[in-house]
Amino acid sequence: MGHKRMSGADRAYLWGFGGFAGMAGMLGLLLQVALIGGLGYLAWRLFKGRTQAAQPAYAGAVPRTTEPPMARANLLTGGGAAAAGSAPGLAVSAEDFKTFESRLVDIQSAFSRGDLAGLRTLVTPEMLGYFSEQLSENASRGLENKVDAVKLEQGDLSEAWSEGAIDYATVAMRFSMIDVTRRIADGTVVEGNPQVRAEATEVWTFLRSRGGNWILSAIQQG
Repeated sequence: MGHKRMSGADRAYLWGFGGFAGMAGMLGLLLQVALIGGLGYLAWRLFKGRTQAAQPAYAGAVPRTTEPPMARANLLTGGGAAAAGSAPGLAVSAEDFKTFESRLVDIQSAFSRGDLAGLRTLVTPEMLGYFSEQLSENASRGLENKVDAVKLEQGDLSEAWSEGAIDYATVAMRFSMIDVTRRIADGTVVEGNPQVRAEATEVWTFLRSRGGNWILSAIQQG
């Protein structure tokens, strides 16, 4: 058979067909690479998802702790004898309880008399400044506040602890008294009733140097 000479049109056709075939092969290769890469990425995502699911949601967070409620021991009820007890951290005796009650009465009495010298032995300098300010405010308004017949109705030891050589005790006290404010000029009652006992609930914090006497360091209104 004789060799036929290829025309320009035939060469153009074969070139186009061959180019198309080459491009198709390259495209297929790229698709295979992409498919393999996609499968690999999917497998990695699934593995990562399982790993995260196995960890608790709070990992790395600081755990919260719930402190136990403060122990409360009955101090006095209805003016009866003191019941020995203490809050965690410091032992408080029955004698300490009697001291807390006497401090309540003595401090109220000294305040009613305007006796800062007497208060100085019963309270801290900070509390002495507070009482002095109250007395001065009343005096500037021409008033005097008298608190008599103080009686502790109920007391609860809320907390007792030590810091270095200083002991602290916080006591919630419900007490009754005759609480009357009068105008100094003529004795007119401007607040309270001298015939009716008033009642109050306050939280008193006492401190003492080791081996010393309890004195008042803070008052929080109930």
